[in-house]
Amino acid sequence: MFFISCQYEPQNLVNQNNVTNKSAKPSYAIAIHGGAGAIRRSEMTPEKEAAYRTALDSALTIGETILKNGGTALDAVEKTISYLEDCPLFNAGRGAVFTHEGKNELDASIMDGFTQKAGAVGGVTTVRNPIRLARSVMEKSPHVLLTGTGAEQFATENGFEKVDPKWFFTQDRWNSLQSVLEAEKSQGKTGNLERPEDPDKKLGTVGCVALDQKGNLAAGTSTGGMTNKRWNRLGDSPIIGAGTYASNDACAVSCTGHGEYFIRYAVAYDVWARMSYGKASLAEATDAVINQKLKEKGGEGGLIAVDKNGNIAQPFNSEGMYRGWAKPGERNVAIYRD
Repeated sequence: MFFISCQYEPQNLVNQNNVTNKSAKPSYAIAIHGGAGAIRRSEMTPEKEAAYRTALDSALTIGETILKNGGTALDAVEKTISYLEDCPLFNAGRGAVFTHEGKNELDASIMDGFTQKAGAVGGVTTVRNPIRLARSVMEKSPHVLLTGTGAEQFATENGFEKVDPKWFFTQDRWNSLQSVLEAEKSQGKTGNLERPEDPDKKLGTVGCVALDQKGNLAAGTSTGGMTNKRWNRLGDSPIIGAGTYASNDACAVSCTGHGEYFIRYAVAYDVWARMSYGKASLAEATDAVINQKLKEKGGEGGLIAVDKNGNIAQPFNSEGMYRGWAKPGERNVAIYRD
């Protein structure tokens, strides 16, 4: 049964999907995603679609309010993703998919475009908001990536409340795992990770990129990974350069999709490199990476990005991607291409 638990105050939405560049640089800009994949219209009830749009718009409001009031891009990214992690509609935090062993293993990363410092965590099971822990790794440790029990020990030492793993449980995700396990049993297979195996085929991740009034960029990404994953598998979300990247000289990027491909081709970094070295525009760089290079290699998914001038791109090569963006006086939430 589908349920709604991410409420908000309705906002005025711009009914358009294609973000166009503006001649004047906006004072701030923010973009979010909630996963990409085979999000079929035939399986999307009006109630379910309304719930996703509600949650996306609510997340945008959180981040935009921070930016509008002069807050930092880092704060906007962290707070926005924390909300999405707490919303059971998305595969991150509460609502994360289950591993083969029936656990929720959570990954997240964040990067500061001003300093180019970054922090990430992988395989955590008792931290309510992994994106907050990733930021703490960036700001309070000499490291970039901490995983498993070490990451959770770091969380305890830095005052993070430990939550019961039951906090992350949702019945829909549990049912998805049981369906996959039954299919494996009938086919005589175990832990086939060649393609994502959640029956609804959403390559779920949440992410946020932002430009603040001081011209600083930031990016963050958080996920529960793949349904039925094994062996403490990590995807691109906690990997700087693959799932997350930010640098004030060009852009901030957060990715969602089949992580192995995003790791192999350093997708987030590739967008920055095409802009920095190749002098491509944001639109040119993101289209080349997602709709040309990644697609040719067989990778499915998308990304969100904002450049130093406040231009936004949200390309994807899958059927749909939960996404949204906002600038002063402008706002859009979308799932499909039209």
